[in-house]
This record gives sequence, structure tokens and C-alpha cells, in this order.
Amino acid sequence: MIGDQPWNHLAADFGFILSVILFMVAIMRLGKVKTARSGNGMAAVAMLLAVVSQLVHEGQMDFIYIIIGLGVGSLVGLVMALKVKMTQMPEMVALLNGFGGLASMFVGIASYFQYVEAQATSEKKGLFDIVVTNLDKMMGGFNGINLMLAILVGAVTFTGSIVAFLKLSEKMSGKPILVPLRHVINGMLLLVPLALSVLAVWGPGSMALNLTFVIIVSLMALLLGIMLVIPIGGGDMPVVISLLNSYSGVAAALTGFTINSPVLIVSGSLVGASGIILTQIMCKAMNRSLMNVMFGGFGAEPAAGAGDKKDDGYKNVKSCDVEEAAMVLADAQSCIIIPGYGMAVAQAQHAVRELADAMSKRGCQMRYAIHPVAGRMPGHMNVLLAEANVPYDQLLEMDAINNDFKNTDVAIVIGANDVVNPAAKDNKASPLYGMPVLNVEEARSVFVIKRSLGAGFAGVKNELFEKDNVRMVYADGRKACEDLLKALKEA
Repeated sequence: MIGDQPWNHLAADFGFILSVILFMVAIMRLGKVKTARSGNGMAAVAMLLAVVSQLVHEGQMDFIYIIIGLGVGSLVGLVMALKVKMTQMPEMVALLNGFGGLASMFVGIASYFQYVEAQATSEKKGLFDIVVTNLDKMMGGFNGINLMLAILVGAVTFTGSIVAFLKLSEKMSGKPILVPLRHVINGMLLLVPLALSVLAVWGPGSMALNLTFVIIVSLMALLLGIMLVIPIGGGDMPVVISLLNSYSGVAAALTGFTINSPVLIVSGSLVGASGIILTQIMCKAMNRSLMNVMFGGFGAEPAAGAGDKKDDGYKNVKSCDVEEAAMVLADAQSCIIIPGYGMAVAQAQHAVRELADAMSKRGCQMRYAIHPVAGRMPGHMNVLLAEANVPYDQLLEMDAINNDFKNTDVAIVIGANDVVNPAAKDNKASPLYGMPVLNVEEARSVFVIKRSLGAGFAGVKNELFEKDNVRMVYADGRKACEDLLKALKEA
């Protein structure tokens, strides 16, 4: 029996149940922009309650290391919350997913050492007999498989998230890196650790050999995480983040089985399931299968003449200054703003909202078209615009607004690129082909606010820039909106 007093277990079980309920309600509230902030706070409270309940369940123990860990972790979290900019949120999410996977891997390894210790202290020599002898304590051999899977999934999540972090923060090229025979290598990196995991749990090997298996499994799983993410280009990073988030949840659930923590099992399962659902939604929004995202090498071979990050490959691109654009905006009765990662980089969301407010006062219907993969993580644009107090009812998803562009006077593209590229609809040679995009070109007039004609994450030319009704406004997103607002007031 764990714990010195029975009430410990009763109090802990009550805390576990309450924390699980809070987790479920929090996830439901995170699904809507209006309630996302409170949902996030509720999830934090649920996690704190789960940790406290687990400590109560354990009873008497040395809390010094736990207190040190909580202190260090809280300090790191506080520094990240204060220092990390909103534009850096995608890479921070990827990094935190990786930390979750790393924690699961360490717990799995530590649990395996306990597994080995139980084997060493048993009077019986066979591993099967040891499992039977310690059935209550070890949950049988299947508990060993759970901890090995926790190590494997946690390691894949960690290194995969680190690669995603490096790509998103541009410390590593966002282009796909296609290793020769990568599918064969990935298959070996998956099958060999699975086989070694079985041997480490049920095999007749010595202690030293079994521990060697665990080390090999960990190292191969870490390499597998790298190999799975480096072939994926920046255009599919929102999907990758969702998938890695699901991996971290699965790793946590497996860890929960390993240490017999009901709340970790339930919360990990919730994160894993919601991550998979979100990943499927993102794949559907991009008209791609999950297998295509993970193994297709998105953006690896741009179409001929597609151009690159330079301003070449374009013909008949027309530009205008802020005053010309303001004259059109002054007469517009309807306007749709399409935000993208460039808006986030320029920190232009407040200036965008002020411009929209000024146009609304002139009688213009203002709306925002939010593409599911705009930015570098799911919901990126929603978070930025909510921060600027943009009315929630003006934020419309692609499916709800895409047919309205043809009846719209003006569309303003701020920092978006691939999600408004018409090549995705009619250019079969483009790596974007088949991905649903916003029908921006159907608006009567289109202004694209961008520093240059540089390509987006996919690294291909944007055919929207060459349309007859499109004018480029070459400027920083925030400055352009501020200048447009000033010119609009003078119009």
C-alpha cells in the first residue's frame, strides 16, 4: 500500500476526478476564441490540482527535489512568458511539446531501472517468473511494454519538436531535407526499437544486455524523430505542430500507465485525441493526407519557373502607393482583410484593427478571412487579432467566407502568401496544387501589403501578384496600415 494513511488515497482520487473534469471542460473552452483564455487558465488549474493530488497519493516522501524542480520549471516558464514574443509562439509551442516528450522518455527510463531492480532482487531467474511474482507492483509484462513505448514515443516527440522549433525559428532551413532511402531508414528505426523493446521486457538476456537494449531504443527513437520531421517543409509546419502535440499526449498517457497515474492517463489521452482530431482537420484544410504530410516531402521540387525567395520570375506586377490605395478604400462598401505570418512579424494587428475601425465608421462592412493554416500554427491569426480586440464575429473561417470574395469591393492581404496563391487551384505543377486557398483574386480590387515579392513557406511564386486587379503595396505591414489610416482620414 502506497501512503501511510487511507485518507490520502481518498483525497487524491477526488482531486484526480476533479482535475480530469477541469481538463475536459478546458479543452471544450479552448475550441472557441471567446472562451480560449479562460480555458487555458482552467487547464493550468487542472494540472496544478493533478500534481498536488499525486503528491498527496504518494504520502510521506522527500519533497526537496520536487520543490527544486517546481521552482526551476516555474522560473523558466515565467521567463519564457515574459520574453517570448507573440510571433515566436509557434516555435515555443513546438519546444514545449518536445519538453513533454523528453519528460515521458526520462520517466520511462527511470521506470525501467525499477523494473530491472525488481528482476535483480527476485529469487527466481526467469523474467516471466519475476513478472508473475511482482504482478501487483509491476502490472505484469505489459507494463514493461508500456514504459518502452513511453520511451520510444517520448524520444520521437522530443527530437521531432526540436527540428520543428529550429525550422520555425529559421535557425534551420525550412525547405524539406530528403535523405536518400529515408523510408527504408525510418522503417528500420521503428521496427528495430520495437523488437528490442520486446526483448528488453520478455527476453532471456542479462541485466546489462537489457539495459543496453533500452539505450539503443532511446537513441534510435531520437534519430527517428529527426528523420520524420526534416523532410517536411515550412508549408506543412502547422500540421506537424498538431501531430507532435498529439504525440506528447500519447507519451504522457503511456507514462501514466507506467507509473499507475489515472489522471496522467486521462489527460494524456485527451491531449492525444484532440491533437489527432486537429491534425486531421488541418490535413483536410490543406487537402492532404497525413501520410502525404509525413512522408511526401512537401515543397521539395518547386515547379519550373516558380521562383524562390528572390523577387524574380514575375511579369506584369503592378504596384501603388498608400495614397492611391486609400482612395479606393474610402469608397469601399465591403472589405475583407486576409492576415498572414507577415502581419505577425510586423506586429501589425493593432494597426490593422484601427484601420478596420476607421473604415467601419465610413460605412464599410469589415470582415477577416482566416485560413486554417495561416501563420505557423493552428489559430495563430485568431490569437493575434483577439489580442488586438478585433470583434469575434468579424473573424470568419475560409469555408464561411470564401464565396463572398466575388461580391466584395476590396480585399487587403497583409503578409499572407501561400494561402492566397491561385496556383493551388489550377497549376498542377505547383507543390501547392490541391490545397484549398482563399479566393482573393475574385474581389473587385486587391491590395497586397508586403515587403517584397519574396515567396512564402512553400518557396514558390505567388500567381496572385500578377492578376490585373491586384496592386502591391511594398511596405512593412504595421507602417503601411498606419499610413493607410492617416491617408484615409485625409481622403
